[in-house]
Amino acid sequence: MARPRIFLSSTYYDLKYVRADLERFIKEQGYEPILNEHGHIPYGSKERLEQYCYKEIESCDILVSIIGGRFGSETKEKDGKGSVSNMELRTAIEQGKQVYVFIEKSVQSEYQTYLRNKENKELKYASVDDVRVYEFIEEIHGLKVNNQIQGFESVTDITYYLREQWAGLFQRLMSESARQKEIKLIEDLKHTSSTLNQLVDYLIAEKSRGDSKIEDILFSNHPAFDEIKRKAGFEFRIIFSDINELCTLFEQFNIPMVTVEDRYFYETDAYSWHISRLEHYIYISKDLFDENQKLKPCTPAEWDKAWVYIRDEIPF
Repeated sequence: MARPRIFLSSTYYDLKYVRADLERFIKEQGYEPILNEHGHIPYGSKERLEQYCYKEIESCDILVSIIGGRFGSETKEKDGKGSVSNMELRTAIEQGKQVYVFIEKSVQSEYQTYLRNKENKELKYASVDDVRVYEFIEEIHGLKVNNQIQGFESVTDITYYLREQWAGLFQRLMSESARQKEIKLIEDLKHTSSTLNQLVDYLIAEKSRGDSKIEDILFSNHPAFDEIKRKAGFEFRIIFSDINELCTLFEQFNIPMVTVEDRYFYETDAYSWHISRLEHYIYISKDLFDENQKLKPCTPAEWDKAWVYIRDEIPF
């Protein structure tokens, strides 16, 4: 199983114990630490040794940069500046790697002194052996991305922060995985919707041929059933084939039909019922029925929302 590869970048002699502790920590997390001193970086004979460090970063997932008081070995790259560890961090950032930067707190504290006095080239600093350490820290602070900079006094500070960060990365990965499933579901629904639309088009085209099975399918899914169910407040699916069955349905629930005597709510172009518990009247257009008072076939595309509507009671 592939494991995340974590590249440790720092000077060696002043931070070798920190590097050793971090190596153990990374292994405990089930990840693969990459440290130069343990032969984790394969070297060739065609390029300078530091070039192979930069190439190894490309195959890593995360770079942890630890900055202490030593400047370290100066880079020999023509286009580079600073130390080898500086170039390692720059390389990871250029490649879009996830980067974490830790600075010794004594160095971090004196950094503010550097900022106030950086024009004074004669000033000597107690926490670093070369002012270019502070120049590089200033460069890091100026980055727009990948500038998660944390101070540390001990390895515990680093491991605590990394543990929290990596747990967050894992949680985000799980969320993104769930999101991908949602996206796939939406795409599947779109495909299903497209298929259903094609089916409806087919049924509409075949309806005129008089196929009784197709008529039955269209009838059982008549949009009037759902509209009346919602507007009448029924909690069950309704179905009727003519006006008589519809009247019987309302009578079973003691919902009275509006007659011509009720001049305020009677309409000549629609059948209507008074649903007192909802404090409104429901109207069902007579256009939904043929000359024999049978329910006309209708598809969702043909449906007119004006065929079923409600009016509120008028208080007296």
